[in-house]
Amino acid sequence: MPWSNQTGNGGWKGSGSGGPWGQRPQGPRPSGGGGNSPDLEDILRRGQDRLRRAMPGGGGGGSSAAGWVLLVLAVAVVLWLFKSVYTVQPDEVGVEMLFGKPKAELSEPGLHFLMWPFETVDTVPVVESQITLGSNQRGDSSGLMLSGDQNIVDVQFAVLYQVDDPKNFLFDVEDPVSMLQQVSESAMREVVGRRPVQDVFRDDRAGIAEEVRKITQDTLNSYQAGIRINAISIEDAAPPSQVADAFDEVQRAEQDEDRFVEEANLYRNQQIGQARGEAAQVREDAAAYKSRVTQEATGEAQRFSSVLAEYQKAPDVTRKRLFLETMEEVLKDSSKVILDRDAAGGQGVVPYLPLGDLDRNAPTRQGGTAGNKGTNN
Repeated sequence: MPWSNQTGNGGWKGSGSGGPWGQRPQGPRPSGGGGNSPDLEDILRRGQDRLRRAMPGGGGGGSSAAGWVLLVLAVAVVLWLFKSVYTVQPDEVGVEMLFGKPKAELSEPGLHFLMWPFETVDTVPVVESQITLGSNQRGDSSGLMLSGDQNIVDVQFAVLYQVDDPKNFLFDVEDPVSMLQQVSESAMREVVGRRPVQDVFRDDRAGIAEEVRKITQDTLNSYQAGIRINAISIEDAAPPSQVADAFDEVQRAEQDEDRFVEEANLYRNQQIGQARGEAAQVREDAAAYKSRVTQEATGEAQRFSSVLAEYQKAPDVTRKRLFLETMEEVLKDSSKVILDRDAAGGQGVVPYLPLGDLDRNAPTRQGGTAGNKGTNN
């Protein structure tokens, strides 16, 4: 070693006050603290002595070299163990590589060992992750898209994805997450560009999200990115801030239109229901009238047939009966009293017959006027 003391008296040759070539260093020494401060050579000498005592063997030449070798080996072993032992977290899987080539099996969560530096490992998260694209904040135009009916809409949507092939995720695409962002945004712009703006606002958000998911998944599969798209959700869709008021007016007008149409449909249904009910009632009344008239006509015909049979058996009796029944029907509400003169003995009106009471009770009588029937023809 340089500056080694062969006489056992410090790091300088000769006495403690001599220099490396047997003479004392010249020049003034800095002072302070009540005494002379050690110079650079003294500091180096003391550090060298401490290191020699710490090494195995106490400081001999061969022993010192062996100690250095053991120290280097110990540090190398510690470093090798540190690089060879790794831990896979519960939400990750590990992909071990031998000379840079990935192995077939994956490392499950837990503690693992590999032969570093020939083997290395990369870990990949396998839980569901989310990225959000677009923004409705003022001044941020990343979510502005042109719809199929030439309207500008600001779309903010989220992509839920999961790594299903860690090897493809690590080695087939340089930056899979960035690629996912670009592909999903491009797919959203493509789908929105084919749809009217009302589909994006409220009419068919679910259909748009599903179509974007399919296009994004097909594109990632063609690049073998190792990513599975679980869902795409349109979180917000709004017009640009510069024309937001005009769009709100249009939305309110469309809502009023829908409300008027619903009210008109309700009124139409009420009127149709009422008309159908009245028509059904008219049909029922007509059917009842038809049945009643038919039955009455049938009964009259049967009665006429029975009367005709009786008339043919006894014409005089039947004729007189018909006459009396007809007169009874005609005169039942009349206030006149007809008497048979011959039945009264030819002497006129019976003096005790209460004709006045009969006349007063005429409106309340039931079944015709009391008295004798008409005379014979």
